[in-house]
Amino acid sequence: MGPMANANTPPNSENSLSSIESACIEKGMKMTDQRRVIARVLSDSKDHPDVEDVYRRASKIDPKISIATVYRTLRLFDIANIIDRHDFGDGRARYEIAAEGSHHHHLIDMKTGHVLEFENEELESIKRRIARELGYRLVGERLELYGVPIGTGDETADSEDES
Repeated sequence: MGPMANANTPPNSENSLSSIESACIEKGMKMTDQRRVIARVLSDSKDHPDVEDVYRRASKIDPKISIATVYRTLRLFDIANIIDRHDFGDGRARYEIAAEGSHHHHLIDMKTGHVLEFENEELESIKRRIARELGYRLVGERLELYGVPIGTGDETADSEDES
């Protein structure tokens, strides 16, 4: 049979597992070959792919993967808090690895649909203060900003009020 491991044997090196595969294994999830491919596609993504993007990329690796398998797997990963599902206003759910320990937000360019990620400690402090002032301890939130580039002629009067 040779040195090649069978499909159900995890790789020998922990470094060869994607971050999503590792999270799934930690949560005791069964990792089929197709789930591994989808996990690797998401882990390797530098963007926020939608279902069709994930399907296209995964089917290049394993042509037997169906779109239904991609939908089910993304839903499973989302329920397990392994990935985050976003709606950036374009009618398509988009996905990224759930940020553990690091928290970021998104600014969506309304002209191009490009998604910019950013972190801002002052914003984090303001959100915690607002929750505290209302008598709550903040345990979760989601913030997405939508904008147009300055200088394109699409700014509203609100943008001129900033000081």
